Amino acid sequence: MSASFTDCANAIRALSMDAVEAANSGHPGMPMGMADVATVLFQSYLKFDPADPHWPDRDRFVLSAGHGSMLIYSLLHLTGYARPTLEDIKNFRQVGSPCAGHPENFELAGVEATTGPLGQGLAMAVGMAIAERHLNATFGDALVDHRTWVIAGDGCLMEGINHEAIGLAGHLKLGRLIVLWDDNKITIDGAVSLSSSEDIPARYAATGWHVVECDGHDQASIAAAFDVALADDRPSLVRCRTIIGKGAPNKQGSSKVHGSALGADEVAAARETLGWHHPAFEVPEGIRAAWQAAGRRGAEPHAAWKQRLASDSNRAAFEQRDTASSDWLKPYVDGLLANPQKVATRKASEMALEAINVALPQTIGGSADLTGSNNTLTKGLKPFTADDYSGRYVYYGIREFGMSAAMNGMALHGGVIPYGGTFLVFSDYARPAIRLSALQQTRVVYVMTHDSIGLGEDGPTHQPIEHMMSLRVIPNLDVYRPCDTVETAECWALALEKTDGPALLALSRQNLPQLRTDGGENRSAKGAYRLLAAEAERHVVLIATGSEVEIAVAARAALEAQGIGADVVSMPSWERFDAQSEEYRNEVLPHHVLRVSIEAGTTMGWERYTGIAGLRFGIDQYGASGPAPALYAHFGLTAAAIVPQIVAALG
Repeated sequence: MSASFTDCANAIRALSMDAVEAANSGHPGMPMGMADVATVLFQSYLKFDPADPHWPDRDRFVLSAGHGSMLIYSLLHLTGYARPTLEDIKNFRQVGSPCAGHPENFELAGVEATTGPLGQGLAMAVGMAIAERHLNATFGDALVDHRTWVIAGDGCLMEGINHEAIGLAGHLKLGRLIVLWDDNKITIDGAVSLSSSEDIPARYAATGWHVVECDGHDQASIAAAFDVALADDRPSLVRCRTIIGKGAPNKQGSSKVHGSALGADEVAAARETLGWHHPAFEVPEGIRAAWQAAGRRGAEPHAAWKQRLASDSNRAAFEQRDTASSDWLKPYVDGLLANPQKVATRKASEMALEAINVALPQTIGGSADLTGSNNTLTKGLKPFTADDYSGRYVYYGIREFGMSAAMNGMALHGGVIPYGGTFLVFSDYARPAIRLSALQQTRVVYVMTHDSIGLGEDGPTHQPIEHMMSLRVIPNLDVYRPCDTVETAECWALALEKTDGPALLALSRQNLPQLRTDGGENRSAKGAYRLLAAEAERHVVLIATGSEVEIAVAARAALEAQGIGADVVSMPSWERFDAQSEEYRNEVLPHHVLRVSIEAGTTMGWERYTGIAGLRFGIDQYGASGPAPALYAHFGLTAAAIVPQIVAALG
């Protein structure tokens, strides 16, 4: 039997409603409403090859409206990806199934990004489009010539990050980015009109986007809109007018199909309405064959691309883009040891980046309008602009969340390693994207400067207190707070070496002495190490991070002068220290001595290293406005204030 366009679209609808019904959980409305649009896209426009889901020159497809995950699961299954299998789909939303409630890139090849938190998928797609244009400018059309497609719902367009993302995309004229808006006029609460009356097409047009619309249930209308979008050199918003839950006769067009199973009666009624007279999860062979033929469309262009790659003079450079060597580190550190530097660690980061950005052409830097403060721009980097996509520095503007999500998209795309800067206190703006960096295992480096009260006069609105601790609790995020130039370089090397997760560098505004005078191994790799050993009999271990290591060193000197032996342990990374052997951890932090932590932030959490009986010096209130030295004295973070309390605790 031959399969019509409607048959193919209805296969998506049937699989979606059957899977949600079996799980008694999920969102059937969006997949059923966007089935026609997705069918046109995957059967006629999207460049992909299920036989090689990681083909570098494939189009990227991002389901920003991730709650409608059965749409992408159905499409991957029908077009011939190895997974999800039909059994996987039958186990939708169950433990062990790769068909999670929201799409997860680490579960299924073909899922380009982990989505669900609305708006972030679209914002990540902006980063993918940036990466594509940069790599195209670097390697040419022969190796890099693809598009980024997005399906986004009303929620994606309402979220604040949408404003940041589309503003950046419009400014950069990312014409290879096409967003398909599922304009079904429904949210969970009911009609969109309950909460919104804005003119979305006008908003997109105002930011430099091209806007076109179509009947989202008419094959010809959809294709015509796609063709117009492809012909325009601006990023495009395709307004797809759809009926949510199309095919469910009693619930379609209402919030009843948004976030819950249809129910057995409505599923049966939908089968009648759609003319889908097949058992649950069954796709007739003719329809399945039509979908698999669509999946094979990419084989020919993929083969042609591989031939071009094989003969391209830049093949080696292209294939090495995701590899980050640390060969730059030793000669750079040797230079520091020969010529010690007293600089802020934000400046130390810039100095390290001067070496990194020469050694690794795949890095792309940027800042959320704080370039001069974050020290993220190095000599030789030119801006990434609409007129020159070969640039390696993105001026993100005051868009911390948008920047962070875009960097996720760049990392997911591959071929580039993004880093971006802002103040540590503004990690609050970026936090949802930082969490997604960690969840979806992207190599993104966050450069967060002005990391404590040491920033001084800007006061408590800008002085991080709880931030270090709140970031440390994010799984798979490596948080580094280096104490000097050497540690900063070591932490950069570790951040770039990690391929399965992000890193965050918390860096000082104020100048710090170079405390490390030894080279050799990367000592920061262990997370914590003995910077200075006790000379007298050891009674105290002083544990500090970042700018407070200097204070620990001064406290140690005062204690040793009184005959009290004290170690200084620098702990740039909790995560790395916790990963060391028990033997190493006990050797660095022995249990039979007084353990003391010093960090200019909340003391909560330090008990895991000091023990309940230890001492914890920090700040458990908001900061204040004033010069940095005066603030450290005010909050008792000086050797003169700390040493008497240690002596008293020792009795």
